Amino acid sequence: MNTKTVLAIDPGSSKCGMAVVGRTEEGKLDLRWRCIAKTASIVEQIQIAADNHSFELVILGGGTNSHNVLSRIREELPGLPVLVVDEQETTMQARERYWTHNSRRGWRRFLPSTLQVPPEPVDDYVALILAERVLLHS
Repeated sequence: MNTKTVLAIDPGSSKCGMAVVGRTEEGKLDLRWRCIAKTASIVEQIQIAADNHSFELVILGGGTNSHNVLSRIREELPGLPVLVVDEQETTMQARERYWTHNSRRGWRRFLPSTLQVPPEPVDDYVALILAERVLLHS
């Protein structure tokens, strides 16, 4: 697979994490955009992402609500290629990634990041991890 830019989606019941990630000519990954969107407006958010960023493939996590999100994408955006991937352990990895990007202060510095729940949703970090898994192994 020679995909260079993807839109990754972590589908959920009420919200979805989204990230557009590209791979440079040197093989490095480049996060270009990320957000957390309401599941009810996922198609509109995909169109917004497509208007602002060029991507060749949608990577969809195969966990919670993936069947419903996939059905909506295929119904409303029929020409868009979608790859469904396993989400195993992405939530824990996303929590760790959150703490890497947002430094821990006070007492949080003394506890391992894996034991801490971030103060905000990490669905967009899950999407980033899904994109990285595909782009790094393609």
